[in-house]
Parts: sequence; structure tokens; C-alpha cells
Amino acid sequence: MNLAAHPRLLALLSAAHALGTLRGGARRRFETLAREQAAVRASALLWQDRLASLTELETPIAPDPAVWTRIRNLVDAEQQREALARQRSAATATAPRTGGWWSSLALWRGAAAAGALATVLAVVVVAGLREQLHAAPQVQYVAVLSDDRSAASMLVTFDPKNRQLTLQRVGPYREAADRSLQLWALPPGGAPRSLGVLGPEQALHLAATPSELQAVPALAISLEPKGGVPSERGPTGPVLFKGPLIEKTL
Repeated sequence: MNLAAHPRLLALLSAAHALGTLRGGARRRFETLAREQAAVRASALLWQDRLASLTELETPIAPDPAVWTRIRNLVDAEQQREALARQRSAATATAPRTGGWWSSLALWRGAAAAGALATVLAVVVVAGLREQLHAAPQVQYVAVLSDDRSAASMLVTFDPKNRQLTLQRVGPYREAADRSLQLWALPPGGAPRSLGVLGPEQALHLAATPSELQAVPALAISLEPKGGVPSERGPTGPVLFKGPLIEKTL
């Protein structure tokens, strides 16, 4: 299936994969498609990066008082059920026991109460994530730049609202101290155009405009002398990573 032709479905599956709610055969099929299709791989990495950054920016949110009231009611009810179960157990202490701990009524009731509590807390967390997602940067373009063995090494996204390219290293490569990585746009039928020099950070931002990326089918990263080279000279060192630049629906 070509998920790139269904951007909404691709975004939903990528978000579910990053959250861990995509499971079983569906998760395995999605990961297989991600290995085979660059657009699916890019979307999966994008959502992993987006949700990981949200956890760093997450601010404490006080739950509604009704949440704590419900939790207390659940705890009190469970304590009453346990007390009643102990009374019944004492009354039938001489009866033969069968089933062991696996058939324990208190065990299963406790598990049910724990599940209800987990559900309430999950609702609170998801509500906070939803608020953060509304404030997340827009993404117009995304690219996964890979080496000559097709191993993903750099995730590139472009936010037109802030006119900003975000680059995140997703591979183990690190350049020497006297060398720099330089990002290039590869327009069709034209000379490569420099988009900026990368620092040693795991993630960094470069200023860019939509016109610089419009009609650019691919990006590349070359290894250059420290500080990079002028754009008009083009890459002078080896091209380490490259990949298609995919325009997304905002």
C-alpha cells in the first residue's frame, strides 16, 4: 500500500506508532512499510521527534477536582469490598480451598480498580498532549537523509510559520573537529545551493524561506572544511547523506 498517497491516514498511523498505541500486526506492517518507503519513514521519525519534544516542554496540568473525587471513590469502594471479602473468608475458613490466588476475588477487583485509575490518568495526559499539539510547529516539508547504505542519518523539517529548518541527527555519524557538515538544496537542472552549515549539536535550526525550498526535489549534506564553503562553489567534499524532500499538507 502506498501510504504517501493518503496523508491523513499516514499521519494517524505515525502518531499512533510514536505513542505506542499501534500494536500487533498493524505495528509490524507499518514498520515494514517504513523500511521500504521513504515517505513513511520520514513521517514516523517526524512524529517521534514531535512527541519527544512535547514531553520536554510539558508543563504540569492540575487535574479537574472531579478526577481526584472519582479516584478517592474508587479507592474507598475497593477498601469496602476487600473488608467484606475478608469477612466472608473468615466465615468459610474451614471450607476446602480451590483455585489458589488465581481465582482470588480481591485480586481481580483490585486489577479492575487499577485499570480504572490508569484510564482516568491517561485521559488527563492525553488532554495535556492535545493542548501541546495545537501549539506544535507547522511542517511543510520533510526529508530523511540517508547514507549510501540507506541508513537514516538526518531528519529535516521545515516550518513555514517560523521560516525555520530543523535538523536532527538520527544516526551515529560525527564529523571531526576540523570539519563541518553543510546542507545543500539540489534543484532540478541547477547547481547545488547551500542552505547552511551544521554545528555539532544533536538538533539545530537554520533560517530558510519557502522560496528556497520550492521546487527542490532533494537535499544533500557534504563534508567540508571547518565553517563550510561559499554557496557558489558547490560541495567540495564528499556527499555523505541525501534524500528526497517531500511536501506535506499543513
